[in-house]
This record gives sequence, C-alpha cells and structure tokens, in this order.
Amino acid sequence: MKYGILLAFLCLSGAPLHAAEKPNILFILADDLGYGDVQTLNPDRGKIPTPNLDRLATQGMAFTDAHSGSSVCSPTRYGILTGRYAWRTSLRSGVLGGVSPPLIAPDRLTVGAMLKAQGYHTSAIGKWHLGMEWAKWSDPAEKATHPNWQFDFSKPIAHGPITCGFDSFFGITASLDMPPFTYIENDHVIALPTAVKTWVRKGPAAPEFEAIDVLPTLTRKAVETIAAQAADAKAGHPFFMYLALNSPHTPILPSPQWKGKSGLSPYGDFVMQTDACVGEVLAALDKNGLAENTLVIFTSDNGCSPAADIAGLEKLGHFPSQNFRGAKADIWEGGHRVPFFARWPGHIQPNQRRDTMICLTDFFATAADITGVKLPDTAAEDSFTFLPDLLGAGKTARTSVVNHSINGQFAVREPAWKLEFCPGSGGWGKPGDLDAKKNGLPALQLYDMTSDAAEKNNVESAHPETVQRLTKLLETIVNNGRSTPGPAQKNDLPVDFRIQRPKPGAKDAN
Repeated sequence: MKYGILLAFLCLSGAPLHAAEKPNILFILADDLGYGDVQTLNPDRGKIPTPNLDRLATQGMAFTDAHSGSSVCSPTRYGILTGRYAWRTSLRSGVLGGVSPPLIAPDRLTVGAMLKAQGYHTSAIGKWHLGMEWAKWSDPAEKATHPNWQFDFSKPIAHGPITCGFDSFFGITASLDMPPFTYIENDHVIALPTAVKTWVRKGPAAPEFEAIDVLPTLTRKAVETIAAQAADAKAGHPFFMYLALNSPHTPILPSPQWKGKSGLSPYGDFVMQTDACVGEVLAALDKNGLAENTLVIFTSDNGCSPAADIAGLEKLGHFPSQNFRGAKADIWEGGHRVPFFARWPGHIQPNQRRDTMICLTDFFATAADITGVKLPDTAAEDSFTFLPDLLGAGKTARTSVVNHSINGQFAVREPAWKLEFCPGSGGWGKPGDLDAKKNGLPALQLYDMTSDAAEKNNVESAHPETVQRLTKLLETIVNNGRSTPGPAQKNDLPVDFRIQRPKPGAKDAN
C-alpha cells in the first residue's frame, strides 16, 4: 500500500470522535537516561534529584517494566515513530551517523503522518538520528573549495522529518557528538557549517554553534511552539509534539548554572538540567491552559551510557541502572529497561504504577487507539495499544517483547522468562561476547525474571523446554514480519536471530 493511499485510508477510517475529544500529545524522549537516574524509580540507590519527573510520575502513571526496542538510539527511534522493530530493516547493528541516508522508507507510515491525517499539527523538535538525504556536490570544483564538507549543506535536505509526517522540524541531525554541528529547520540548515569543531567527533560546524547551548535552545523552541499552538488547540485543533532531547548523552555539558548542582559529577548535573527542561515544557502547558487536555509521555531511548562513568557514580551511591544488570548497548535489562511516565488529567488516575510489560514501539498503536484510527495491516506491525492500562480499563495484549543490542544480538522476553541469544552482554558490558565465548560460557542465556530480574543466574541448561519454546516464539515473530495479530508481512531483509556477532568491547559515542 503506497503512502498516499495509506493517508487516504486513515482519513476515512477514524471513529467519529469530535475534535475537542482528541487530546494534544506531547512525547518527550531523553537520550541515554538510565532507569535508575530518576529518583522516584530508584529511591534507595538514586542520588540525583529529579523533582519534575517525580512530579510527572505522581500526577499520572509510571510503568516499571517499559522497554526500548533496542539498547541504542537510532533503532529505538525508528520503533517509536513506525511501531516496528528496527531489526526488520537494514539496520541490524549499531546506529546511524550524522549524514547517514534515511532509515524510514518513503512508503512507511509514521505516527506523525497518522496523527496529521487526523487533524493534528505535528512538530518534531530535537535530535532526529534516523538519517537524512543530504545533497551531494554537483560541481567537483566547488567541492574542492570545501575540503571539510562531504555534502553541499546549502541545498535543501530531502527525506527528513517533514517527509515523515511532521509539519515542522527544528533540531539536529543526530547525536550531539555527530557532525555536522548546526541547527536544522524543516529541510535546511540555519547556518552553514563553514568551521570545524570537535565534540567527541571532529567535523563541519556552524561558526556560532556551541554544544552547550543545544539543550536550552531545544527547550526554548518547545516552549515557543506550545505557545504558538495554544489558540488552535483550544479551538479543537490538537497538536502532537515529538520532543527528542539531546541529553544526558555525550558531550556531557551542563550549563554553567547547573555545574556542581548534583554534588556527584557533570553527568549528575546534566541529568538535573534535563529534569529542569522537562519542567519548563510542562510549565508551558500550564501557562497556556493546555495541561488538562494533553497526554504527556516521558521516556528514554535506552539505558545510561558508560560514558557517564557508571563505576564512579556507583562509588558515590548512585546506580543509573537501579538494580538491573548492564547499561546502554547491552542486551541485559540495564540496556533497554527505561523510565516511562504518562499523564493525562481526567483520564489517567494520579499516582498509579503498572508492572505491565510495554515497548516504546507501542506508542503508535496507543495514539491510534486514542484517536479512533484503525491501522492498516502494513503499519505498526510491532505495536500494541496500552490505552487500557492508562485508563485503568484492562491490560495491553502484548505478551512478549523482542530486544536488540548494539552488536545485533537478540533477546525475547515474556513476563516470567527472558532468553538471550548471546553468551555475554551483546554490547559494551563485561563480559563481552568474545570474552564470554573464550571463557566457555553458554551460547544462550535464560533468566527467570520473577526471581532474578538482575540476571545473575543463567538457568538455560535447567530449562531446555523453556529455551525451545521461546526460540520458537522468536522464530514466529521474525518470520511473520510482525508480532501483532494480522496478515504476515515481509521484513526488509532476511533475519537470522541465531547469528552471534561478537565484537571487541570498544565503546563508540553514539
């Protein structure tokens, strides 16, 4: 089904909701914020104050078993916007770069496009990291005069956010340590990257661009966009904002007024600043009279990065992964169990906690459920609505979740069991897969999540029937091209979840 036909289908398929009944939707995504970095989720082993996130949790619902589809950035973001696991695409390991080609196919329906078809104004603010089509030099002589430029940054950018269902975009192409270092508005850079700067990586940069300014700039832009949309929202024309913060990802650069605030480290300071920025955005909803009719979701794209100096933080009594094993990039829980809060006054009862297992891919189906959209079979193949959980009217139909590490290793999880198809972390944690294999560790890991959520005791040899059953489950999810009910779909490329891809444990800064 082609993209235009999809949108026509959506325009006709919604339930007869009045526009005023559709809430504004604000989806805030932190970058590399660990589950244990939020005080309310880690009261005993968390030392970083997060008053705004704590308040958001008490004003609504906190999911304590929420997962990103991947333990790194780009694949998780693909899943949020498409409702589909990214390992079904060409991205089988790692992440995209700042000038990578687009990952979202032109005919792939996104949550932005779906909500736009339902009358929403859709905006994306912040870090994209899903690829864009930068213009190549048409004149070799002109290219020779710009030795630091791989592309002609003066030309419009194709296949970015505004071709993925967003009316507007303001932000950066990828992680803040990935060039080009310049702001993008809609389909063009605001300032040409004529200088060369380094934040972890070296590359072309706009002369006035400074990494330390990005988080305040994105926050200010979100506040301004909320104010600009207030009148239309009150008149029954809701908005959807996808606010993808750059923090607390590297470079870890808290603003001067936040330096030293945590008493722990620059990372702790940056987490506090991130929390304050969320508070500013929530205050903008209040100021403009929009809080009562706005569903706010806050989460993170994966676990805390080792770049935060996790060992140093733990010595000071702060545990970014709470009690879970591993961190960003790993197949273990610390890599992909993430904070997840939802607030919708009058619909979500305050101070609620749910141990329901959900995945960030589920946002798409939930947004469709809220707006009365029946999704086509070719969209959101791995997305289950959790609206019943939010409303206290039942539970999601999701019974399993598939996780994916930076090295491309798989895990399949049911509430009680988790099977991992690698001998080690699948990422940067120790032991890595190479070391685990050399040390004779089993090729598979099975954990009883009811009694061993910390994944300390591998029981794969004691439960061969469970290993066999979960292997068959993952095989079905892979081969069907979907984990939701419906006609089988095609993966973009063949998928073999049994292939182990052990790599050296060197960290990169994605």
